[in-house]
Amino acid sequence: MSDDNTPADHVVDEGGEKAMEENLKSRSTWLRLVFMVIFYFLISVAAMVTTAVVVLGFFWLLFTGDANQQLKRLGQSLASYLSEIIRYLTFNSDQKPFPFDAGWPSGDPD
Repeated sequence: MSDDNTPADHVVDEGGEKAMEENLKSRSTWLRLVFMVIFYFLISVAAMVTTAVVVLGFFWLLFTGDANQQLKRLGQSLASYLSEIIRYLTFNSDQKPFPFDAGWPSGDPD
C-alpha cells in the first residue's frame, strides 16, 4: 500500500473534525466542566451528610424504637438531590441542581 492511498476503512469526516474543534473552543463546554467539578464536590459533601443521617437515624431508632420523621424527610431530600446531581453529571439533564438553576428538593417522597 502506498502512502498516497487512504485505507478503505479510514473515513475522513471533515465536518466532524470541525465540530470537534468548535466544541473544544466552546465556552459552554468548558463552563459545563467547571460545573461538573463543583457538583462532584457537592455530591461528596452530600454523601457525607447522608452517612450522618443514616447513623443518626439508626441510633434514634435504637434508643426510641421509632423512626425520626425529620431525618426521614432530610434523607429523602438528600436522595432527590443526589439523583439530580447524577442526572446532570451523566448528561441526562441540562438543569443545574441546587444552588444554581433549581431549588432544594422537597423531603416528600415522589
